[in-house]
Amino acid sequence: MQAKRYKLSSGLAERVFVALALVMMLAPKTVAQTLDNPQRVAFQISTGSTTGTYFPVGAMLAQLLSHPPGVERCEAANICGPSGLIVSTRASQGSVANLLGVNSGMVTSGIAQADVVAAAVAGQGPFRKTGPIKQLRVIANLYGEDLHLVASKKSKIKSVADLRGKRVSLSTEGSGTNVTARAVLAAYRLPDKSIAANYDSSDQAVELLQMGKLDAVFFVGGTPVSLMQQLLDEDVAVLIPITGDGLKRLLAKEPNLSAHTIAKGTYGNVPAVDTVSVDALWVTDASQPDNLIYGILKSLYNPANRGAIQSDRLGSHFMELASGAKEATALLHPGAVRFFTETGILKPAQKASLPANTPNRKS
Repeated sequence: MQAKRYKLSSGLAERVFVALALVMMLAPKTVAQTLDNPQRVAFQISTGSTTGTYFPVGAMLAQLLSHPPGVERCEAANICGPSGLIVSTRASQGSVANLLGVNSGMVTSGIAQADVVAAAVAGQGPFRKTGPIKQLRVIANLYGEDLHLVASKKSKIKSVADLRGKRVSLSTEGSGTNVTARAVLAAYRLPDKSIAANYDSSDQAVELLQMGKLDAVFFVGGTPVSLMQQLLDEDVAVLIPITGDGLKRLLAKEPNLSAHTIAKGTYGNVPAVDTVSVDALWVTDASQPDNLIYGILKSLYNPANRGAIQSDRLGSHFMELASGAKEATALLHPGAVRFFTETGILKPAQKASLPANTPNRKS
Protein backbone atom coordinates (compact mmCIF):
# COMPACT_ATOMS: atom_id res chain seq x y z
CA MET A 1 0.00 0.00 0.00
CA GLN A 2 1.43 3.37 -1.01
CA ALA A 3 1.55 6.02 1.72
CA LYS A 4 -0.67 9.03 1.27
CA ARG A 5 1.03 12.38 1.80
CA TYR A 6 -0.68 14.08 4.69
CA LYS A 7 -1.49 17.71 3.88
CA LEU A 8 -0.16 20.49 6.08
CA SER A 9 -2.52 23.20 7.22
CA SER A 10 -2.67 26.13 4.80
CA GLY A 11 -0.70 28.30 7.24
CA LEU A 12 2.10 25.77 7.69
CA ALA A 13 2.17 24.99 3.97
CA GLU A 14 2.62 28.67 3.19
CA ARG A 15 5.44 28.94 5.69
CA VAL A 16 7.18 25.86 4.29
CA PHE A 17 7.00 27.39 0.82
CA VAL A 18 8.42 30.69 2.09
CA ALA A 19 11.24 28.90 3.92
CA LEU A 20 12.19 26.84 0.87
CA ALA A 21 12.18 29.96 -1.27
CA LEU A 22 14.44 31.75 1.19
CA VAL A 23 16.85 28.80 1.30
CA MET A 24 17.10 28.75 -2.51
CA MET A 25 17.55 32.51 -2.63
CA LEU A 26 20.10 32.86 0.16
CA ALA A 27 22.16 29.69 0.35
CA PRO A 28 24.46 30.23 -2.67
CA LYS A 29 24.75 33.98 -2.19
CA THR A 30 25.17 34.59 1.52
CA VAL A 31 28.77 35.84 1.37
CA ALA A 32 28.24 37.98 -1.73
CA GLN A 33 25.06 39.53 -0.37
CA THR A 34 26.76 40.34 2.91
CA LEU A 35 29.52 42.18 1.05
CA ASP A 36 27.12 44.02 -1.26
CA ASN A 37 24.70 44.95 1.51
CA PRO A 38 26.43 45.00 4.92
CA GLN A 39 23.09 45.68 6.63
CA ARG A 40 21.69 42.33 5.58
CA VAL A 41 22.00 39.70 8.30
CA ALA A 42 21.54 36.07 7.21
CA PHE A 43 20.36 33.82 10.03
CA GLN A 44 19.68 30.14 9.33
CA ILE A 45 17.58 27.72 11.37
CA SER A 46 18.52 24.07 10.95
CA THR A 47 15.43 22.00 11.62
CA GLY A 48 14.55 18.44 10.60
CA SER A 49 12.68 16.53 7.92
CA THR A 50 10.20 18.56 5.88
CA THR A 51 7.54 16.06 6.98
CA GLY A 52 8.28 16.50 10.69
CA THR A 53 7.41 19.36 13.04
CA TYR A 54 10.72 21.25 13.29
CA PHE A 55 10.72 22.36 9.65
CA PRO A 56 7.31 24.08 9.61
CA VAL A 57 8.09 25.66 12.98
CA GLY A 58 11.33 27.01 11.53
CA ALA A 59 9.40 28.23 8.49
CA MET A 60 6.99 30.11 10.73
CA LEU A 61 9.89 31.72 12.59
CA ALA A 62 11.47 32.73 9.28
CA GLN A 63 8.28 34.40 8.12
CA LEU A 64 7.64 36.19 11.40
CA LEU A 65 11.17 37.41 12.08
CA SER A 66 12.63 38.27 8.67
CA HIS A 67 12.91 42.02 8.14
CA PRO A 68 13.88 42.74 4.53
CA PRO A 69 13.43 46.25 3.09
CA GLY A 70 9.94 47.30 2.05
CA VAL A 71 7.85 44.81 4.06
CA GLU A 72 4.83 46.73 5.30
CA ARG A 73 4.14 44.58 8.38
CA CYS A 74 7.65 45.28 9.66
CA GLU A 75 7.06 49.03 9.89
CA ALA A 76 5.58 48.62 13.37
CA ALA A 77 8.23 48.50 16.10
CA ASN A 78 9.45 45.02 17.04
CA ILE A 79 6.90 43.18 14.87
CA CYS A 80 9.78 41.76 12.84
CA GLY A 81 13.35 41.09 13.89
CA PRO A 82 16.16 43.64 13.60
CA SER A 83 16.27 45.58 10.32
CA GLY A 84 17.98 43.63 7.54
CA LEU A 85 17.50 40.25 9.22
CA ILE A 86 16.77 37.45 6.75
CA VAL A 87 15.89 34.18 8.46
CA SER A 88 15.91 31.00 6.38
CA THR A 89 15.03 27.42 7.25
CA ARG A 90 16.96 24.37 6.16
CA ALA A 91 16.04 20.71 6.46
CA SER A 92 18.33 18.34 8.35
CA GLN A 93 18.44 14.92 9.99
CA GLY A 94 17.34 16.45 13.31
CA SER A 95 18.59 17.39 16.77
CA VAL A 96 22.04 15.78 16.77
CA ALA A 97 22.84 17.03 13.28
CA ASN A 98 21.63 20.52 14.20
CA LEU A 99 23.84 20.77 17.27
CA LEU A 100 26.88 19.55 15.37
CA GLY A 101 26.11 22.07 12.63
CA VAL A 102 25.88 24.94 15.10
CA ASN A 103 29.08 23.84 16.82
CA SER A 104 31.00 23.67 13.55
CA GLY A 105 29.70 27.03 12.32
CA MET A 106 27.95 25.46 9.35
CA VAL A 107 24.60 26.90 10.51
CA THR A 108 23.69 29.89 12.66
CA SER A 109 21.10 28.16 14.81
CA GLY A 110 19.06 25.00 15.15
CA ILE A 111 16.16 23.36 16.97
CA ALA A 112 16.93 20.41 19.21
CA GLN A 113 15.41 18.33 22.00
CA ALA A 114 16.38 19.38 25.52
CA ASP A 115 17.72 15.89 26.34
CA VAL A 116 19.94 15.94 23.26
CA VAL A 117 21.19 19.44 24.13
CA ALA A 118 22.10 18.18 27.61
CA ALA A 119 24.02 15.27 26.07
CA ALA A 120 25.88 17.69 23.78
CA VAL A 121 26.93 19.94 26.68
CA ALA A 122 28.13 16.91 28.65
CA GLY A 123 29.80 15.22 25.67
CA GLN A 124 27.74 12.09 26.18
CA GLY A 125 25.76 9.72 23.97
CA PRO A 126 26.12 10.69 20.29
CA PHE A 127 28.62 13.41 21.28
CA ARG A 128 31.23 11.15 22.88
CA LYS A 129 33.52 11.42 19.85
CA THR A 130 33.22 15.21 19.50
CA GLY A 131 33.39 15.93 23.21
CA PRO A 132 31.39 18.59 25.08
CA ILE A 133 29.97 21.42 22.96
CA LYS A 134 30.95 24.31 25.21
CA GLN A 135 29.90 27.27 23.06
CA LEU A 136 26.27 26.15 22.70
CA ARG A 137 23.73 28.74 23.89
CA VAL A 138 19.94 28.60 24.18
CA ILE A 139 17.86 31.30 22.51
CA ALA A 140 14.51 30.06 23.85
CA ASN A 141 12.42 27.08 24.85
CA LEU A 142 9.97 26.88 21.93
CA TYR A 143 7.46 24.18 22.91
CA GLY A 144 6.93 20.72 24.38
CA GLU A 145 6.82 17.64 22.16
CA ASP A 146 5.69 14.08 22.81
CA LEU A 147 7.20 10.70 22.12
CA HIS A 148 4.91 8.73 19.79
CA LEU A 149 5.27 4.96 19.58
CA VAL A 150 2.95 3.85 16.81
CA ALA A 151 2.44 0.16 15.99
CA SER A 152 0.69 -1.55 13.12
CA LYS A 153 -2.61 -3.09 14.17
CA LYS A 154 -1.53 -6.31 12.45
CA SER A 155 1.57 -6.53 14.68
CA LYS A 156 -0.51 -7.15 17.85
CA ILE A 157 1.88 -4.89 19.79
CA LYS A 158 0.24 -3.64 22.99
CA SER A 159 3.23 -2.46 25.05
CA VAL A 160 6.89 -1.54 24.71
CA ALA A 161 7.83 -5.05 25.84
CA ASP A 162 6.03 -6.44 22.78
CA LEU A 163 8.64 -4.80 20.52
CA ARG A 164 10.98 -7.74 21.15
CA GLY A 165 11.58 -9.52 17.86
CA LYS A 166 9.71 -6.85 15.87
CA ARG A 167 10.77 -4.55 13.02
CA VAL A 168 11.04 -1.10 14.63
CA SER A 169 11.93 2.31 13.19
CA LEU A 170 14.28 4.32 15.43
CA SER A 171 14.55 7.15 12.86
CA THR A 172 17.83 8.44 11.38
CA GLU A 173 21.07 8.47 13.35
CA GLY A 174 21.20 12.28 13.48
CA SER A 175 17.74 12.70 14.93
CA GLY A 176 16.53 13.39 18.47
CA THR A 177 13.95 10.64 18.01
CA ASN A 178 16.78 8.13 17.64
CA VAL A 179 18.35 9.26 20.93
CA THR A 180 15.06 9.10 22.83
CA ALA A 181 13.96 5.81 21.26
CA ARG A 182 17.23 4.16 22.32
CA ALA A 183 16.75 5.50 25.85
CA VAL A 184 13.25 3.97 25.95
CA LEU A 185 14.47 0.58 24.74
CA ALA A 186 17.27 0.60 27.33
CA ALA A 187 14.84 1.50 30.12
CA TYR A 188 12.59 -1.40 29.12
CA ARG A 189 15.66 -3.69 28.95
CA LEU A 190 15.44 -4.32 25.23
CA PRO A 191 18.99 -4.49 23.80
CA ASP A 192 19.64 -3.58 20.16
CA LYS A 193 19.79 -7.22 19.14
CA SER A 194 16.30 -7.85 20.53
CA ILE A 195 14.66 -5.91 17.70
CA ALA A 196 15.14 -5.54 13.95
CA ALA A 197 16.04 -1.84 13.94
CA ASN A 198 15.32 0.43 11.00
CA TYR A 199 17.04 3.81 10.52
CA ASP A 200 15.14 5.28 7.59
CA SER A 201 13.66 8.77 7.80
CA SER A 202 10.29 8.98 9.50
CA ASP A 203 8.30 9.52 6.32
CA GLN A 204 9.95 6.47 4.75
CA ALA A 205 9.26 4.47 7.92
CA VAL A 206 5.57 5.38 7.77
CA GLU A 207 5.40 4.11 4.19
CA LEU A 208 7.10 0.87 5.20
CA LEU A 209 4.67 0.36 8.07
CA GLN A 210 1.73 0.91 5.73
CA MET A 211 3.22 -1.62 3.31
CA GLY A 212 3.56 -4.21 6.08
CA LYS A 213 7.37 -4.01 6.11
CA LEU A 214 7.66 -2.45 9.59
CA ASP A 215 5.82 -3.20 12.82
CA ALA A 216 6.36 -0.01 14.82
CA VAL A 217 7.68 3.54 14.50
CA PHE A 218 9.13 5.89 17.12
CA PHE A 219 8.69 9.63 16.53
CA VAL A 220 9.16 12.70 18.74
CA GLY A 221 7.18 15.77 17.74
CA GLY A 222 4.76 18.45 18.81
CA THR A 223 1.21 17.16 18.69
CA PRO A 224 -0.57 16.75 16.44
CA VAL A 225 2.11 15.24 14.18
CA SER A 226 0.89 15.00 10.60
CA LEU A 227 2.68 11.71 9.91
CA MET A 228 1.15 10.08 12.97
CA GLN A 229 -2.25 11.57 12.14
CA GLN A 230 -2.04 9.89 8.75
CA LEU A 231 -1.53 6.43 10.23
CA LEU A 232 -4.22 6.83 12.87
CA ASP A 233 -6.76 8.32 10.45
CA GLU A 234 -6.32 5.35 8.14
CA ASP A 235 -6.87 3.01 11.11
CA VAL A 236 -3.78 0.96 10.29
CA ALA A 237 -1.92 1.77 13.52
CA VAL A 238 -2.37 2.45 17.24
CA LEU A 239 -0.51 4.55 19.79
CA ILE A 240 1.37 2.42 22.34
CA PRO A 241 1.55 3.74 25.94
CA ILE A 242 4.82 4.35 27.78
CA THR A 243 4.04 3.14 31.31
CA GLY A 244 5.07 0.84 34.16
CA ASP A 245 8.49 0.10 35.61
CA GLY A 246 10.15 0.89 32.30
CA LEU A 247 8.80 4.43 32.49
CA LYS A 248 10.12 4.80 36.05
CA ARG A 249 13.59 3.66 34.96
CA LEU A 250 13.46 5.97 31.93
CA LEU A 251 12.59 9.07 33.97
CA ALA A 252 15.25 8.24 36.58
CA LYS A 253 17.89 7.94 33.87
CA GLU A 254 16.73 10.83 31.66
CA PRO A 255 15.85 13.88 33.83
CA ASN A 256 15.00 15.99 30.78
CA LEU A 257 12.08 13.73 29.91
CA SER A 258 8.82 13.95 31.84
CA ALA A 259 5.68 11.86 32.04
CA HIS A 260 2.94 13.30 29.86
CA THR A 261 -0.37 12.34 28.32
CA ILE A 262 -1.40 12.83 24.71
CA ALA A 263 -4.92 14.06 25.35
CA LYS A 264 -8.04 12.37 24.06
CA GLY A 265 -9.12 13.95 20.79
CA THR A 266 -5.62 15.04 19.78
CA TYR A 267 -5.85 12.44 17.02
CA GLY A 268 -9.53 12.19 16.16
CA ASN A 269 -11.23 9.51 18.24
CA VAL A 270 -8.00 8.11 19.69
CA PRO A 271 -8.26 7.90 23.52
CA ALA A 272 -5.73 9.52 25.86
CA VAL A 273 -2.33 7.79 25.81
CA ASP A 274 0.45 8.02 28.44
CA THR A 275 3.91 8.80 27.11
CA VAL A 276 6.88 11.09 27.81
CA SER A 277 7.55 14.62 26.64
CA VAL A 278 10.65 16.70 26.02
CA ASP A 279 11.08 20.39 25.24
CA ALA A 280 12.27 21.71 21.89
CA LEU A 281 14.99 24.34 22.33
CA TRP A 282 16.17 26.91 19.81
CA VAL A 283 19.95 27.09 20.11
CA THR A 284 22.84 29.04 18.65
CA ASP A 285 26.49 29.60 19.62
CA ALA A 286 27.96 32.15 21.98
CA SER A 287 29.52 34.22 19.16
CA GLN A 288 26.17 35.56 17.94
CA PRO A 289 25.75 39.27 18.80
CA ASP A 290 23.76 39.99 21.94
CA ASN A 291 21.67 42.68 20.28
CA LEU A 292 20.69 40.33 17.46
CA ILE A 293 19.40 37.61 19.78
CA TYR A 294 17.71 40.21 21.98
CA GLY A 295 15.97 41.74 18.94
CA ILE A 296 14.87 38.33 17.66
CA LEU A 297 13.22 37.51 20.99
CA LYS A 298 11.60 40.93 21.29
CA SER A 299 9.91 40.25 17.96
CA LEU A 300 9.06 36.61 18.65
CA TYR A 301 7.22 37.44 21.87
CA ASN A 302 5.59 40.64 20.62
CA PRO A 303 1.86 40.29 21.42
CA ALA A 304 1.08 41.37 17.84
CA ASN A 305 2.53 38.04 16.64
CA ARG A 306 0.51 35.82 18.99
CA GLY A 307 -2.33 35.31 16.52
CA ALA A 308 -0.05 33.91 13.83
CA ILE A 309 1.73 31.71 16.36
CA GLN A 310 -1.45 30.35 17.89
CA SER A 311 -2.88 29.47 14.47
CA ASP A 312 -0.04 26.98 13.99
CA ARG A 313 0.16 25.76 17.59
CA LEU A 314 1.91 22.45 18.23
CA GLY A 315 2.48 20.58 21.48
CA SER A 316 2.43 22.38 24.82
CA HIS A 317 3.48 25.96 25.83
CA PHE A 318 3.95 26.82 22.14
CA MET A 319 6.28 29.84 22.06
CA GLU A 320 4.76 31.23 25.26
CA LEU A 321 6.79 33.91 27.03
CA ALA A 322 6.38 32.32 30.47
CA SER A 323 8.16 29.17 29.25
CA GLY A 324 10.81 30.84 27.12
CA ALA A 325 13.65 30.32 29.59
CA LYS A 326 12.38 26.95 30.90
CA GLU A 327 14.49 23.76 30.80
CA ALA A 328 17.54 25.46 29.31
CA THR A 329 19.90 22.47 29.35
CA ALA A 330 22.68 24.70 28.02
CA LEU A 331 23.47 28.24 29.13
CA LEU A 332 21.13 30.93 27.85
CA HIS A 333 22.64 33.28 25.29
CA PRO A 334 23.45 36.66 26.90
CA GLY A 335 21.00 38.36 24.53
CA ALA A 336 18.32 35.97 25.79
CA VAL A 337 19.33 36.63 29.40
CA ARG A 338 18.86 40.36 28.80
CA PHE A 339 15.44 39.87 27.20
CA PHE A 340 14.04 37.40 29.73
CA THR A 341 15.36 39.51 32.62
CA GLU A 342 13.73 42.67 31.25
CA THR A 343 10.41 40.84 30.90
CA GLY A 344 10.61 39.43 34.43
CA ILE A 345 10.91 35.78 33.40
CA LEU A 346 14.41 35.68 34.92
CA LYS A 347 15.33 37.29 38.21
CA PRO A 348 18.24 39.77 38.05
CA ALA A 349 20.25 37.59 40.46
CA GLN A 350 20.19 34.74 37.94
CA LYS A 351 22.33 36.78 35.53
CA ALA A 352 25.43 36.51 37.72
CA SER A 353 26.09 32.85 36.90
CA LEU A 354 25.91 33.37 33.13
CA PRO A 355 29.17 34.12 31.28
CA ALA A 356 29.69 37.15 29.11
CA ASN A 357 29.51 36.68 25.36
CA THR A 358 32.60 35.35 23.58
CA PRO A 359 34.33 36.93 20.58
CA ASN A 360 33.06 36.07 17.14
CA ARG A 361 34.31 32.79 15.71
CA LYS A 362 37.37 33.27 13.52
CA SER A 363 37.11 32.01 9.96
